[in-house]
Order: sequence, then structure tokens, then C-alpha cells
Amino acid sequence: MTGTQADFDSVFQAIRADEQNGEFTRQGIDPLYTASATSRLVIIGQAPGRVAQETRIPWNDKSGDRLRDWLGIDRVTFYDPSAVALLPMDFYYPGKGKSGDLPPRRGFAEKWHPVLLGMMPQVRLTVLVGSYATRRYLELSSSAKLTDVVRNYADYLPRFFPLVHPSPRNQLWMSRNPWFETDVLPRLRSEVASALRG
Repeated sequence: MTGTQADFDSVFQAIRADEQNGEFTRQGIDPLYTASATSRLVIIGQAPGRVAQETRIPWNDKSGDRLRDWLGIDRVTFYDPSAVALLPMDFYYPGKGKSGDLPPRRGFAEKWHPVLLGMMPQVRLTVLVGSYATRRYLELSSSAKLTDVVRNYADYLPRFFPLVHPSPRNQLWMSRNPWFETDVLPRLRSEVASALRG
């Protein structure tokens, strides 16, 4: 089913009204995601960071800069819902934990992603960023290692393309796995370009 703008607006209001998100709504914090009936590329990450939630711009940090470089697209394209949908595993900043941001809330993506994706029939590729998205959508076992999943990305094409998180904290991982830059990124950019062309 192709969703109309009214359909997308209705889902947005339903997310705001859901008691699971009541604490955020009462603080005047809206869900942060983008989606359109014409989106051809979907990017599923973890959850908005603090800066993203404060600025109301998803991926508005160094991780976002790196992700856009990996994808081979500019900010204008990245933030154009008619081409790219940004659907994190949770649409709200989950708060700070002992070693970084807290994980996305359980059950959130399971409740709202199918509703939104069901209104987006033109999606050609879904990029899964990080362990939460890859485990959910690729139905991986708890023992699966993200490095192996990313190395074997071709197993999940043409529907999905798994990635590690582009956080600067993963610089050490990048240096230990040079194949990611030489083998994976060129194919990623090719697949993204193809999806955006329709």
C-alpha cells in the first residue's frame, strides 16, 4: 500500500500519542525519523543521539558525516525523504549509559517499522547500521559477529546491506579491517546509487 501524506501524518501522531512515548511527548519531544511513499533507500540505525534530538536533525554529527561518505551521497540527498528514509530502531534519544548512549527500547521498531515500511512500496535497498539493526532484520543468532556479517554483506543483497556503526570510536575497527574500505565501501556506493536511480 502506498501511503499518502495524511497516512504518514496519522502515524506520526499515533507515535506521539502512544503511552510508551508519553514521557517524551509531555516534554514536547517529537519522534525523530523521516519517511515518504517515494523513498527508495532506507537507513536503519540505532537511535537518535542527544545532538540529533536537540537539533531535530538525524545523524547530525561526525558519525553522520562518515556515514554519508560511506554511502557516497551528500547532505541534500540524505535528508530528502522522497529519496531516503531514516528509520532508527527507536525514534527517541534513549539517554546516556555508563559506556555511551543507552540501547534503543525493546519492541519499538517491531511496533512502528512495519507500519511505515508498509506505506513505502518503492524501497529498493535497506542499509542496516550497527548491531541492533542487523540483528533485528537479518534474524541473526546471539553468537553472530557483526564483523563477519559485514564481511559477508553480499549474502544479504539485494534487499539488505549490513554495516558497522560509523562512530569515530570504530576507527580502531577500521584499521584492523582494511577490507571494509577496499572491498565493502565501493559495492555499498554502487548499490546505493542504483537504488536511488530507481
